[in-house]
Amino acid sequence: MSGSFLLDTNIVVALFAHDAAALANLASADEVYLPSIVAGELFYGAYNSTQTTQNLARIEALVATSVVLDSNAATARHYGRIKGELRLKGRPIPDNDIWIAALAYQHGLTLVSRDTHFGHIANLTIVTWATPPP
Repeated sequence: MSGSFLLDTNIVVALFAHDAAALANLASADEVYLPSIVAGELFYGAYNSTQTTQNLARIEALVATSVVLDSNAATARHYGRIKGELRLKGRPIPDNDIWIAALAYQHGLTLVSRDTHFGHIANLTIVTWATPPP
C-alpha cells in the first residue's frame, strides 16, 4: 500500500498497541503525516491515563520523528466547507475529525482511520489499515 497518508488518532493508538495490520501498512507507506490535532488528542489521553509518564514519552518520541501538519487559514476554509456540508446532510461528526479531514483535503492525502463517520465527507479518500496490504 504505497502512497501518502494522514493518520487519525485511532490508527496511532493501533500502532502503539502493535496492531499487525496497522504496522504492516505503515511499513509499506511512502509518506506518513501526523495532524497536530491528533497529537493533541494523544496528549490529552496520556494526561488522563494511569501511565502518564510512559505515554507522554511515547507521544513525544512520535512527534519528534514525524512530520506534524498544523492548521492554517487554508485548513480553516476546508473545515468550514466540510462542516457546512455535513450540517446540510444532517450528519455531524466531531469537530476534531473535521479539522483532520480538512488537513487531508488541503494536502491531498489519504486519511487513515477506523472511524466510519469520515465516510459522510464527500470526496475524502479514506483507508482503514484494518487488514495487511496485499
